[in-house]
Amino acid sequence: MTPEQSLFLVFGIVIVGFMVVDLGYFNRKSHKVGFKEALWQSLFWIGISIVFGILISIFLSRELAAEFLSAYVTEKMLSVDNLFVIMLIFSYFKLDEKYHHKALFWGILGAIVFRGIFITAGAYIIHQFYWVLYIFGAVLIYTAFKLITEKKEEHIDFSQNKIIKAAHKLLPFTNSNHGGKFWLRENGKFYFTSLFLIVLFVEFTDIIFAVDSIPAVFAISQHWFIVFTSNIFAIMGLRALFFLIENILHKFHHLQKGLAFILFFIGAKMLSGIFDFHISSLVSFGIIMGALAASMILSVIFPKKI
Repeated sequence: MTPEQSLFLVFGIVIVGFMVVDLGYFNRKSHKVGFKEALWQSLFWIGISIVFGILISIFLSRELAAEFLSAYVTEKMLSVDNLFVIMLIFSYFKLDEKYHHKALFWGILGAIVFRGIFITAGAYIIHQFYWVLYIFGAVLIYTAFKLITEKKEEHIDFSQNKIIKAAHKLLPFTNSNHGGKFWLRENGKFYFTSLFLIVLFVEFTDIIFAVDSIPAVFAISQHWFIVFTSNIFAIMGLRALFFLIENILHKFHHLQKGLAFILFFIGAKMLSGIFDFHISSLVSFGIIMGALAASMILSVIFPKKI
C-alpha cells in the first residue's frame, strides 16, 4: 500500500467513523445544537484537517500539504455563502431548530456523494483537456468581480423556485407535521414530508455552489486526492459552522472581500500558466492565509455600521 493509499484509508475511517458516531450516539434525538457544542465541533474539524495536512507533508510532500491547506481554506470561505442560503431555506420553511442538524447531516452526506462524482469527472476532463483549467481561471476572476460588485440578498422568495415546483409535480407531499420524518403513510398512501423537501433543496443548493468551488480547488491543485480530501473535510465542518454563523461570522463582514481577492489570485495564477509563470504552492498558501487574516482583522478594526 502506497503512502497516498494509506492516507486515503485514514481519511475514510475518520469521515465514516465520525458520521456513524455523530448520528448514532451524539444526535440520536433531535435537539437544538448550542453555541458551545458547535464551537467544539468546529475546532475538532479544523484540528483534524490541519493534522491531515501535516500527515500529507510528512508522507507525501510539503507542496501537496500546502495545496491541501490552500484548497481547504478556500472551500471553507466559499461555504459561507452556501450556509447563508441554507439559513434562508430553513427560515422560509420555518424548520424547527431541533431538526436543523438532521437536515444538514443528510444534506451534507448527499453533498459528499455528488462532490465525489463532480471531482472525478473534473479530474478526467482536465487530464484529457488541460486547457480547461484556463477556463476555470477566467470563471474565478469573473466570480471575484461579482462578489465585489454584488450585494447579498437578505430576503429571497422561494415560493416561485423551480426546484420546489418540480418536486411537488413529481412527488406526493403531505402538509402534515413531519415529526422529524422524511416520509410517512396517510390513509394507506405514501407521502414525502416538508423535511424531505428541505434536504432536497439543500442538496441542489450545494450542487449550484459546487460550480464555483470545484473549479477554485482544481485551480489550486490538479491532484485528485488533494482536491477530494480538502473538499470533504471542508464540507464536514459545515454543520458546526452553520450553528456559529449567526453568532460570529456576521462580525467578519470583510470576509467576502477577502474571498474575492483569493478567487482573483487563484484565477490569475491559473491563467499565468499560459505565460509559463509559476507561483509555488507554499507561496500561494501564504497569500491565501494572509488574505483571510487581513479580512478578519479589518472587520474587527472597522466594524460594520448598524
